[in-house]
Amino acid sequence: MSRFKSVVKRDGSVVAFTPHRITNAIYRAAVAVGGRDKETSEKLTEKVIRTLEEEIPAGETPHVEQIQDAVEKVLIEEGHARVAKAYILYRAERARLREQRAERKAEPSSNIPWSKLWRVLDWAVDHNFHTVEALNERIRKDELSEIVGASEAFYQEDVENAAHLIAERKGELRMVIIAGPSSSGKTTTTIKVGERLARHDMKLVTLNVDNYFFDLSMHPKDEFGDYDFETPQALDLELINEHLSRMFEGEEVMIPFYDFKTGTRHLDQTPMKLAPNEVILIDSLHGLFPDMTKDISPEMKFKLYIEPLLQLKDPDGRYVRWTDMRLIRRMLRDASHRAYDPTQTLLHWHYVRASELRNIIPYVNTADYVVNSAMPYEMPMYKAKLFNEFAKWTETYQDDPLRADAYERASRVYKLMQSLEPIENDSIVPENSVIREFIGGSIYEY
Repeated sequence: MSRFKSVVKRDGSVVAFTPHRITNAIYRAAVAVGGRDKETSEKLTEKVIRTLEEEIPAGETPHVEQIQDAVEKVLIEEGHARVAKAYILYRAERARLREQRAERKAEPSSNIPWSKLWRVLDWAVDHNFHTVEALNERIRKDELSEIVGASEAFYQEDVENAAHLIAERKGELRMVIIAGPSSSGKTTTTIKVGERLARHDMKLVTLNVDNYFFDLSMHPKDEFGDYDFETPQALDLELINEHLSRMFEGEEVMIPFYDFKTGTRHLDQTPMKLAPNEVILIDSLHGLFPDMTKDISPEMKFKLYIEPLLQLKDPDGRYVRWTDMRLIRRMLRDASHRAYDPTQTLLHWHYVRASELRNIIPYVNTADYVVNSAMPYEMPMYKAKLFNEFAKWTETYQDDPLRADAYERASRVYKLMQSLEPIENDSIVPENSVIREFIGGSIYEY
């Protein structure tokens, strides 16, 4: 037992001292470099606590920075250099992001597909739904059918362009990767691209990389019991590479099966072999992550990235955040298809976002093409579905220091929704729309 009962956070708030948070941080760093030994993480936590007790006077409450310093010290002293490096790099990155937020820097990011973004903005301005005020005015004028039609046509054009570029490389390609962050619309886009490539006599064979998840018990877990399965290291990347390489050499491999109900993987379940004219199709969050296909020649891969690149300014002149749109999409999809309470999705989103910033966003500009899946009419429609929930979360988490991330997101979306003209009837959404992936009622099977 530790003599510490509390810890001081960076914002000055005092929360309960929970050793499991230290264990989780160490284990997360270990997973990042291929380790999965929870018992060692727990033993290292005990040494961290002993170090803190030796360095901090009795009666004094440790600061979170002191705890992190102690973790680094113990990892290095105990010979876990690679884990220490992963921990230090992640800590430094988080510090950099906090500093940027504090100073409100607006430096152009190298991770944003600027050329694509300008095209989307130009299109939004041309159609007069680049601001909340303009969009509200068009909705009040009963121009919803025109808004929906233009939005869907813009997305379909993107899909057609992507398929055309893939078909141009028909002779050399052996793999099409469709990647993007959570709820960006990868599944629907994958189906639509597949439909179009069939017209070019390209035979696509799907490799479901979800079957390569490690057992859930091997993933990091926080003090609330929530598993972090959003990282690429949650997947057996080595086995994915091995199977791809062997299939491209003409061999048959045995694909594993992952049982999501039990959180366990079963190896060697389904045989898979490629014919000479077949192309593997991968739909994955982490398709752009280099280690997923590191053994495959770049000439054999086409990488497609999906993101809702909405260009809509709120009444304060700030652009609506894409991550907020995707959060809402995932809430609706999780509730519809997985029986999750939207609150669970909100509370888990910090894992989603942290993993995106580390493992997805930095590789955006390695993609061969970017598809914009945003529909300007989405947010007004989502107001009719979740406005009361966001109001409740804003109140519930306002004074909870352990749920600061949830409060920040909920209050930001709630404020935006207050300014939007709601769209009550979602029947205006076409049955083949990418939005149906999240609200239900699609002609496609997911």
